[in-house]
Amino acid sequence: MKQLPRSSLSRRDALKFLSAAGITTIGGYALFEYAPWLNYDQQATQIRRPIEQNTTLSIHMRELVRYATLAASGHNTQPWMFAITENVIDIHPDYTRRLPAVDPDDRELWISLGCALENLLVAARAVGYTPTVTYPDLVNSIRIQLVADAPPPSSLFEAIRLRQNTRSAYDGQPVPNVDLSKIESVLSEPGVVLHMITSPTAREIMTDYIHQANLIQYADASFLNELIHWLRFNQKEALAALDGLSTRASGNPELPRWIGQWVVSSTNPQQQADADTKNLRSSPGAVVITSQQESKSTWVRTGQVYERMALTMTTLNIKSAFLNQPIEVATARGQFQGAMGFGSELPQLLVRFGYAHAMPRSLRRPVEQVLL
Repeated sequence: MKQLPRSSLSRRDALKFLSAAGITTIGGYALFEYAPWLNYDQQATQIRRPIEQNTTLSIHMRELVRYATLAASGHNTQPWMFAITENVIDIHPDYTRRLPAVDPDDRELWISLGCALENLLVAARAVGYTPTVTYPDLVNSIRIQLVADAPPPSSLFEAIRLRQNTRSAYDGQPVPNVDLSKIESVLSEPGVVLHMITSPTAREIMTDYIHQANLIQYADASFLNELIHWLRFNQKEALAALDGLSTRASGNPELPRWIGQWVVSSTNPQQQADADTKNLRSSPGAVVITSQQESKSTWVRTGQVYERMALTMTTLNIKSAFLNQPIEVATARGQFQGAMGFGSELPQLLVRFGYAHAMPRSLRRPVEQVLL
């Protein structure tokens, strides 16, 4: 779950570079960037359409899967597959979408499945089902059994379609204490703890570790190659894949892949570290989610807590984004844990929050592509 690198190359500079490469290149780029049949925003809106409520169980099950896919995932890899049988939905990991460089233990992959699970549970209750979850303690999947019922509705349901990782700089305005309390009171899971970080001292400690971890990651060729693989540098790429990190959703200029690869591969580690430091300092606070142990079930529960928190923030018009670098770099994680005073609690996610304008939304694969 990685912050998209902020390019130092402006759209004007990119087009100047392209013009130096020849008119044919520019013409081809203009064709696929501005082609009228490529409608990124329409695709992003369609996958987030309101759920069909008064319908059959089979349609409900597919709609619940669709809402599950709107969850957060590392690099927007969407590392999930779903199996539907009668009144049961199973969530399986899709290891073809794992991130061996940034997530070698599949920790963030299972956290992503927990995010999808939480969306599914919130949506299931909203359309009249009581869900029962079997966690992946003994098996390699999550099972949700649905029973028709009239459970109390959740205020988080409508936020599923609106939630996003907003990767821009925030305006620095403080979040009212009443809203901070609502975030801190998000229902937790066994062994998972949410830490609100607002003090200047703690935020500076976080800043130092984010800076150090960025330098390590961007000096690692395997990390850069993996990141480039999941970057979607323009609408054509994004619409063809329906996954990955879209430059459009991060406010970066759209580029042909060959120049986008060059921009990212030539990114100065210090430049990226400075950009993420600036983003954190524009945020009035951050949250670190920790756990007591490492296991697939704990990671899934971590994802659930994160998704509840992100949905709660969405209802309060608070934006958020991941800054997980100190947790993703193995040599930094333990040091970060000690410096933040977490004791034996293991840091799992680091999320900044604050106020900002909404960004274009990321894309998702349709239900047909994620069903077993």
